[in-house]
Amino acid sequence: MYNLLFVVFHGLFWRLFRWRKQLRKLKSANRAIVQILNLRLMYVLGVFGILCLIYTKALLSSSLGHFVLGSTAIFWLGRLIEQFIFLRINSRPVYVLALIFFFGTVLHAFPLLLALLQHS
Repeated sequence: MYNLLFVVFHGLFWRLFRWRKQLRKLKSANRAIVQILNLRLMYVLGVFGILCLIYTKALLSSSLGHFVLGSTAIFWLGRLIEQFIFLRINSRPVYVLALIFFFGTVLHAFPLLLALLQHS
């Protein structure tokens, strides 16, 4: 559900960040790239979410599943790190998001670590 909630959140970006107005300030290519990247991210997060919901057992018991879980954990860890590199805003919402991204990292890494310990 974690990843699927982010699909919804990213779907709200046009309204939350007033993209219809704000993105007009960008050149056409940059405006398109921002929106395309957001849509592709929504797709990837949707795939992560569906995999976790439907293929839970396979994620925990196969090497491919372990790779997917590990990759997803690294995705969220990377997002956490990027939060501090690119979004240098000292505000509560930024720190709350950082905690949420940390939670996403742990949410995907912990079951992987448990599965690996059980298999060794």
